[in-house]
Amino acid sequence: MRLLAPLRERDFALLFGGTLVSLLGDGIYLVALPFAVLAISDSPATLSLVGVAWSVGMLGFLLVGGVLSDRGDKRRILLLADVVRLVALGVAGTLALSASLEVWHLVGLGLVYGIGEGLSGPAMGSILPELVPETALVQANALERSLRPVAMRLIGPALGGLAVAVLGTGGALLVDAGTFAVSIACLLAMRARSPLHAPSGEPLRAQLREATTFVRSQTWLWATLLTAALGLLAFLGPVEVLLPFRVKEQLGASAGSFGIVLAALGLGSTIGSMSLGHAGLPRRPITFLYWVWGVATLGLCGYALANSVWQLVLAGFGFGVLSGLGDPVWSTLMQTRVPPALRGRVSSMDWLVSVGLTPFSFALVGPVAALVGAQTTLMAGGLLGFGATIAILYLVPGLREPRIRARAAAGRP
Repeated sequence: MRLLAPLRERDFALLFGGTLVSLLGDGIYLVALPFAVLAISDSPATLSLVGVAWSVGMLGFLLVGGVLSDRGDKRRILLLADVVRLVALGVAGTLALSASLEVWHLVGLGLVYGIGEGLSGPAMGSILPELVPETALVQANALERSLRPVAMRLIGPALGGLAVAVLGTGGALLVDAGTFAVSIACLLAMRARSPLHAPSGEPLRAQLREATTFVRSQTWLWATLLTAALGLLAFLGPVEVLLPFRVKEQLGASAGSFGIVLAALGLGSTIGSMSLGHAGLPRRPITFLYWVWGVATLGLCGYALANSVWQLVLAGFGFGVLSGLGDPVWSTLMQTRVPPALRGRVSSMDWLVSVGLTPFSFALVGPVAALVGAQTTLMAGGLLGFGATIAILYLVPGLREPRIRARAAAGRP
């Protein structure tokens, strides 16, 4: 019941409801897109190409999204991002239904979809402190992080497998587009909000320099961004490209089976986030964060060793629990330790640095898998991600400083 308390705030409830529906669509997208690509080409390299286009589009607009979020109404930025993604999915779904969809279409539409993601991320990451009191931020983040995987990884993929089976990949993509229309309606029903601080009249470069200076002054912040970048380099490309490839091509399973694997991850993430929301922040949040994220990366090794769908399900569930424990901790630290005037820009840098190497992850995974095999690539990614995370935790001076532990022990965020 503590998790539900933030829903008393009307605008948070509207944002949460619209986001939840669009996340169901994201879960459909996770199944429909790779099967749309594999219907055209059964090569992991093709999936990698679409992933590169998505990540390039997102990276190109993250800083723009951050600056716009700090300058004005974050709700409008979220509206723009939803419209961009609705259009991309609508075009892709229409082309697929008309049997006109080609790889270059998917690459271009992936780029546009990534632009929407780049605009949305910083605004979503910095808007919560404007909607709920600071005392409810841990619960708000835990609620969002616990139901996000239910929608995106549990129910959404199950609906995606059903939609692909009944409507085809084109129909499934159009259903996803419809979920963004619901999100747009919820955002329009929210009250317009002025920034909590006066927008700066400084040029874009000066504003970004101010945010960069702050990030560099905070060891817990820059070190974690570096860790996330290395972890996602090792993790994201292999899991997004090789997991559906293993399910379809190596295990001979269906889109429904792939949806079940993703659903197990979502169920685990929900359990992890709800547990964290009940327990509150750990006494040593940074150490806790690094260990749960580091061990979660080893889920790739489970995907590599699995010889059946049910074994993939177990690996996904374990990964989900650990990532669900860590994500609300990070969101709360970002929202309480970053000054309000910098939240949008620092959030955009969080996204930019964290996912900055993902185009290389997508670009490398296809050739590496062709050279050494999908299972070896997954195993290597898991081990490298875990090693880099734990090494940074214990080698960077001041990362586990007593001040963080003291504040957390005192019961403050």
